[in-house]
Amino acid sequence: MTEKIEIVARNMRLNDNLKEYIEKKAAKLERHLQEIEEIRVEVSHVKSARSSTDRQVAQLTVHGKGFILRTEERADDIHTAFDTALDKMQRQVERYKGKRNRGRGDGRSAAEVVEEQMPVDEETGELLPLIARRKKFAVFPMNEDEAVEQMRLLGHDNFFIFYNPEHNAIQVLYRRRNGTYGLIEPIVS
Repeated sequence: MTEKIEIVARNMRLNDNLKEYIEKKAAKLERHLQEIEEIRVEVSHVKSARSSTDRQVAQLTVHGKGFILRTEERADDIHTAFDTALDKMQRQVERYKGKRNRGRGDGRSAAEVVEEQMPVDEETGELLPLIARRKKFAVFPMNEDEAVEQMRLLGHDNFFIFYNPEHNAIQVLYRRRNGTYGLIEPIVS
């Protein structure tokens, strides 16, 4: 299946040389995984980065039937950031292929494998539960702006869960690396 390569530039100009370079290199991903339907490459220049070596950002997202793989890398040169992100993506693709194709092959049952992977208390030697803690809390209806304000007031640095009555859904607000916020809108599929 031939893939579609979409290149998006933010806060920088995408010249023909860079575009050809990205298209040529990204097209090679199909060799590793035939089920790739779309490759999205986002290159950007972040002026507010703390270090000058983190100002060029390359983000690759690979879509296929039943999977989405994503990498992001930062460097002082956009070519370096893209190459590093592409290398990371190739490793992810290989790992994804391995998970699909590789079986245990050693004759052990699934129960034995799961038991082997369970965490063990070092002092007593007993198996620890996989889910160590459960927490319940009330979710109040609020819009996105109110959720941002609540997140700030409560001092939650990573995420905040709320009910959005406009969408009639539970949503997750999270803080991104650059200080902006992202919103996760779950869809039952």
